[in-house]
Amino acid sequence: MILFILSCLYFFLPAYIANMAPPLMRRTGLFKFLYKSIDAGRQFRGTPIFGDHKTWLGIISSLITGTMVVGLQFWLYQFPFFKEVSFLNYYQINILFFGVTISLGMIFGDLLFSFIKRRANLKPGTPFIPFDQINYVIGVCLVLSPFWLFDKDFSKIDLGVWLALLFLTLFLHIVINRIGYELGLHKAKW
Repeated sequence: MILFILSCLYFFLPAYIANMAPPLMRRTGLFKFLYKSIDAGRQFRGTPIFGDHKTWLGIISSLITGTMVVGLQFWLYQFPFFKEVSFLNYYQINILFFGVTISLGMIFGDLLFSFIKRRANLKPGTPFIPFDQINYVIGVCLVLSPFWLFDKDFSKIDLGVWLALLFLTLFLHIVINRIGYELGLHKAKW
């Protein structure tokens, strides 16, 4: 059971790191020219499409960090421990494609639920539990579904993995955000 949990977390590590990249990058103060909202202030039925907090900095930093983590996983795959906890054979998959795809899945889930929150007239930062915590798991699951359903290289990733990731991510998200809130790094407790 512990190996399964470690394997789930290790598989999803690129998405976890990609999800943390935007607020961390914003705090650096670098690349201010990318602080522009991706919806450019446009609205859909009278409300912002995503909101001004979804920026190009977030998109780009998520893509880069998620892809870099997959590159690190590729390198770590040479070591027996990482081979044992890996659902994927990193030597058999296209690392760049997988890194970009898992990162895009994370971004898709985040944007999808941001869009839904705006339609429900919920402001950024308003609790939307549990979707604020698991939106990117749903996004990655949907974007990777052609692979985990039909590609033999992804045969170890099944519905059980996705269900475990939903529960693990919900728990971890709440714990990590609470710690970040207490440290003054995060505005919301959830």
